[in-house]
Amino acid sequence: MTPKTAESTKTTMTDLVLPSETNPLNNLFGGELLARMDRAASISARRHSRRIVVTASVNHVAFNRAVPLGSVVTVEAKVSRAFKSSMEIYIDVWIEDRESGERTKANEAIYTFVAVDEIGRPVKVPELVPETDIEKERYAAALRRKQLSLVLAGKMQPKDATELKALFE
Repeated sequence: MTPKTAESTKTTMTDLVLPSETNPLNNLFGGELLARMDRAASISARRHSRRIVVTASVNHVAFNRAVPLGSVVTVEAKVSRAFKSSMEIYIDVWIEDRESGERTKANEAIYTFVAVDEIGRPVKVPELVPETDIEKERYAAALRRKQLSLVLAGKMQPKDATELKALFE
């Protein structure tokens, strides 16, 4: 399999926040934002693997800033690292100021997707080659997050989590 770049997996979805998507404070429902992030991440994972993909986990979500009614919201997703059959997708959410057009980062999330065949069995995915500094940073951090997840799930012994041990040495 030919390795791919994070840029080749980039998915950008821009939309307007409508009244039916807001809570009593006139901000986008968190669940609505989660659904938008899941869709964008799914497209990125599919672009990378060229296979059917399923959400395996939502590893991290930070609702740092409310997304008000009428906002233009952009969800950007890229594969940050590919493992055997799974892919970590890093998602940045931006809101655009109506008057200046300036974009501000509002939220971020990390999802994990697994590529599967037609009957749902995991299949191998191509490697990912990070290019920019932020892609390299997210690529390295993805292995630490994966090892931590495996240790917490009892699927890896802490002594074998080399990336985590390196943080404390």
